Amino acid sequence: MQLECRNISFRYPGADADVFDDLTFQMSGPGFNALFGPSGVGKTSIARMLTGDLDNFSGHLRARGIDRILYSYNLERLPGWSAIGKHLARISTPDRQAKKEQLVDLFGMTPFLGARFSQLSLGQKNRINLIRYLLQDFHMLIMDESLANVDELTREKIILHMKALFPDKFFVYISHNIIEVSKFCREILVLAGPGNKRPATIVHGQDQHLGQPLEKQHLETTMLEIMNAA
Repeated sequence: MQLECRNISFRYPGADADVFDDLTFQMSGPGFNALFGPSGVGKTSIARMLTGDLDNFSGHLRARGIDRILYSYNLERLPGWSAIGKHLARISTPDRQAKKEQLVDLFGMTPFLGARFSQLSLGQKNRINLIRYLLQDFHMLIMDESLANVDELTREKIILHMKALFPDKFFVYISHNIIEVSKFCREILVLAGPGNKRPATIVHGQDQHLGQPLEKQHLETTMLEIMNAA
């Protein structure tokens, strides 16, 4: 699996400045990679290019070995009005019922299966939506702040178990949390925006896995590299 962008330039209609000006980078999978940078540098624009929702850009975008791309985002609404447990049961094929139950348990959502989506907290809504995507067929899942409003310990548990349960999938993790992307991601695309001498830099993170000890020195080095690149 490989994601390759070459000489991407893009400006939203009516905007005064480019979002990207000759952006070039490569990422390889499977595993967790990240898009990182301040608001407005184009993280979500890259996600929309990958899904095909945004195609009026110049340059070349290739996803080798990646046919099915899904996009999840913060505050996405679950369709329908039934209890969330019934919704997950409907979308889960018979061979994925065990996976569904495992994910619901790991994500801490078992006590809420009888609730409607509107009755959940923001963090619970994001967790249920993420489970919904993980039960589908995909090669790449883009997570655009998909775990926002979830407490730190639960986010860490979810990410580490996702890496263990889906070792053959390509995840693109979009987050403003520099510690998380440094700890859990292998390749981190740091976007600094157009006009910078280095508008995009790949930084290599720790890529921590379940049961692996945290290397604090590596983590600190990665965070410094990200801050310098941004």
